[in-house]
Amino acid sequence: MPDQAVDIVTIFPEYLAPLRESLLGRAIARGQLRVDVHDLRSWTDDAHRTVDDTPYGGGPGMVMLAEPWARALDDLAPPESSAQPRLIVPTPTGRRFTQEIAAELAQQKWLLFACGRYEGIDARLTDYAGQRMVVDEISLGDYVLCGGEVAVLVIMEAVARLMPGVLGNAASAAEDSFTDTVDGLLEAPVYTKPATWRGLNVPEVLLSGHHGNIADWRRQQSVELTRRRRPDLLEG
Repeated sequence: MPDQAVDIVTIFPEYLAPLRESLLGRAIARGQLRVDVHDLRSWTDDAHRTVDDTPYGGGPGMVMLAEPWARALDDLAPPESSAQPRLIVPTPTGRRFTQEIAAELAQQKWLLFACGRYEGIDARLTDYAGQRMVVDEISLGDYVLCGGEVAVLVIMEAVARLMPGVLGNAASAAEDSFTDTVDGLLEAPVYTKPATWRGLNVPEVLLSGHHGNIADWRRQQSVELTRRRRPDLLEG
């Protein structure tokens, strides 16, 4: 059995093909992760496979119908089942996605993503789902995307790399930007061979072999980089 199961419902299944690539693809191939992508239109029953309608109260755009989504949830996670997923709905009105949330989701056994489009999904859908499962509405940041698919790709990249065994070296995740290891700061700059490249040199301290000095340098660089680019992370 895989360590974690992921179901994704969307009207554009092909959009999620990159999930089969790179680290995620290898985790799936090793059986650590199960990922199934489902077409929402499979749960429609009209000739046009309709998934949206005009909004009550007027306004531009279309709203996704609650019924196809409810049918999808009921098929994938039957209401009578004691095992229920954590439903993730990417939306600009959700809580902002962070490394901390990624670590939280990496501990979940079953995630179900609902990829909204247009003006979003009828709000009653999350009310309905919340009667039996944890619902988490998540935003990538203060901007609006065309749909939830790209957000799912981002979230799954961040979550899967925190699963045990997915990264070749677990220390890679432990020393990432925003982690407790670096006190939530941005990670220091990194370098590799050659020591001199097109007239630019690697900082001497990294060539010294003095681990204490290297650790101090990296800490100083993290603080300075964070101060310049993300001063909000230094508050408090």
